[in-house]
Amino acid sequence: MLKDFRKFILRGNVIDLAVAVVIGAAFSAIVMALVKDLVTPLIAAIGGQPDFSGLSFTINGSKFMYGDFINAVVSFLIIAAVIFFGVVQPLNKLMSHMKPSDEIEAPSERKCPECLSGIPAAAKRCKYCTAVSKPTKKI
Repeated sequence: MLKDFRKFILRGNVIDLAVAVVIGAAFSAIVMALVKDLVTPLIAAIGGQPDFSGLSFTINGSKFMYGDFINAVVSFLIIAAVIFFGVVQPLNKLMSHMKPSDEIEAPSERKCPECLSGIPAAAKRCKYCTAVSKPTKKI
């Protein structure tokens, strides 16, 4: 049983997942600090009120603190925008430059339909049996 446990723990995907969680937590701290310390004060400077937690209403003696919900929604939208415009878009642009071309070069030779010899793709006749053949490449 201990051998199976050791084999499970040392599998690559378990270690990769552990590394991803740690890196994700560190990256989350960076994004939260960026939003809290830079983006939210900037929005407060433009809009006026950065914290909605004091907003509430009362019905039959029950107090509804809807300001915390608004804070959570605004924080989520800001974090999503920062991640999209600061990470996803630049990474997509970088990956598009590194991706190999979608164009696959056509083969330079094809088989003759009569003698099955290799002939150039742009040839109109086979050089071995002189059979007429349609070229696959434009001349």
